[in-house]
Order: sequence, then structure tokens, then C-alpha cells
Amino acid sequence: MQVEFDRDTCTGIFNCVHEWEKFIEDRDAGKATLVGSDEVESNLYVRDVPDGEEFDAEMAARVCPVNAITVYDDEGQQLVP
Repeated sequence: MQVEFDRDTCTGIFNCVHEWEKFIEDRDAGKATLVGSDEVESNLYVRDVPDGEEFDAEMAARVCPVNAITVYDDEGQQLVP
């Protein structure tokens, strides 16, 4: 499973940080940060979801009010939003 985070879309509501500890608050920028991710395009970050953290990653995506977080299964199929 993989998470994609569009930091440009993020509005800094920080719902995601309460659902999955891989998201942290960056109050200076007014946006969340996806810890351990790689920037694949300008402000587009991707990381694998560790085993056992799938539910938390999906919940982080579901609570994002601007759909800045997308979750994909191992075959690349979009699961959330």
C-alpha cells in the first residue's frame, strides 16, 4: 500500500495528524508533512505504508477535507479518497 500527499492542496487543518503518526504539523508552513516520504514531483510526496498501519493511513486520507491524501493498494488501484 502506498500514500500520495499533495502538499499544495493541503490547507493545514491537520485532521490527518490525529489519524496517522506519519503526518506531522508544520505550523510555520501551515501544512502537514508526510514523514519518510519522497518528493516525486513539486510538492507531491509518496511513501509506502508499513504493515499494520493500513487502517491509519486510510483514515488520514478519509478525514482530509480537501482530498490532499490518496491511498493506493499494492496493484496501484486507488482506494481512498
